[in-house]
Amino acid sequence: MKQIGKFFLPLVAACMLIFAVFHVVKAQQVPDKPPPPVEPPRSPFGKCVAGAGITEAVNENINIGASIPGIVEEVYVPVEKVGQTVKAGQPLFLVDSRQLKAQLAFQEANLASAQKQYDKLKNQPRPEELAVKKAALDVAEANVNLQTDLAVRARRLAPSGAMSGEDVSQRLLAVEVAKQQLAQARADFTLMERGTWEYDLDIAKAAIQMARAQVEQTKKDLERLLVTAPKDGVVLQVNVRTGEYVGTPPSQALVVLGDINKKVHVRVDVDEHDIPRFKPGAPAKASVRGTPQEKYPMTFQRVEPYVIPKKSLTGDNTERVDTRVLQVIYELDTTDRPIYVGQQLDVFIDVAAAPAAKPAS
Repeated sequence: MKQIGKFFLPLVAACMLIFAVFHVVKAQQVPDKPPPPVEPPRSPFGKCVAGAGITEAVNENINIGASIPGIVEEVYVPVEKVGQTVKAGQPLFLVDSRQLKAQLAFQEANLASAQKQYDKLKNQPRPEELAVKKAALDVAEANVNLQTDLAVRARRLAPSGAMSGEDVSQRLLAVEVAKQQLAQARADFTLMERGTWEYDLDIAKAAIQMARAQVEQTKKDLERLLVTAPKDGVVLQVNVRTGEYVGTPPSQALVVLGDINKKVHVRVDVDEHDIPRFKPGAPAKASVRGTPQEKYPMTFQRVEPYVIPKKSLTGDNTERVDTRVLQVIYELDTTDRPIYVGQQLDVFIDVAAAPAAKPAS
């Protein structure tokens, strides 16, 4: 009996352990794998090149900046009007113009002064000034006659000893001085009679041109303070407020314009490893993040033949930031589709149906 009890108890314990393990394994429920929160996009083509695309305006997004730094005086397209269409030349915002207006007033006065100075030189001599010079000439001639007469008398008196030789010499020298004074008066009269020297007029003209150029420059700067739309488009974003300081270049686009009338362009990044399989003109389809089951056909537009570092990241943890990409532009019809500028799309390019690429000439 002791031998039977020695082997029976361990056997029963082993059986109970096996039963317990079997019961636990059988009772354990394996939960089903939950579906992904969002269905991943799937390619509609057999052979394709996939890439991430960013929507932009048809004529590309136009980032509007200020030509001259300053305080914003008025915003004509405020934030609440984002989405409205503007025409080319329509005002967007105005930078403070008080300093330039004061500068313009000063320069216009300077221009008027230069013009008057030119008119003065052109209309010389004045009749009154010419009369003064003529009178001075007459006085000089009379003085010559007077000194000549005194000298003649001195010569007559010199032999009789009534006048010393020194006085005679003084009167003879006075005649020479009077003649020189007459020559000077005659030259002054001739100079004034001929009017202003042509080179002085040229200098006055140049001063007018310089003053006028300064006025025109300030007027152009005043025009540049008013920032207008360079072309027709839709206001996509406004990042400027009245009273804010704007610099050149600004830290961000002050106003973003773009043509999004029923169509947008999609800038697709094709990884450098997929470039050999891509062929220009290949058809493509895109899906919006969140609704991958809906595929939108796109029309090929162009290839930008310059491979650049990848800037648009999708958030995938396996994505390398040092990857270089070829950017391909497609056109997408947005009629009745919830697609906006700046939205990221999953793009699939059908390389099997692509036409053969033309060899480079």
